[in-house]
Amino acid sequence: MKSMGLMLVVAGLGLIVVGLLVWAGAFSWFGRLPGDIRVESGHTRFFAPLASMLVISVLLSLGAWVLRRFF
Repeated sequence: MKSMGLMLVVAGLGLIVVGLLVWAGAFSWFGRLPGDIRVESGHTRFFAPLASMLVISVLLSLGAWVLRRFF
């Protein structure tokens, strides 16, 4: 039970750090990577952030691997 509490604290601190980075504008590149599909035509807009979601998937997988490795 103690390790679960520690994992929740670490996850909370990670969310705080990511939130501060977003607030500071450190992720202004997100959604503008090569591979993100953006189509605007008249009143229709379509946005598919394929490359950005791939980056997030890799980062989350790496974070999960680190958590499993050390806890």
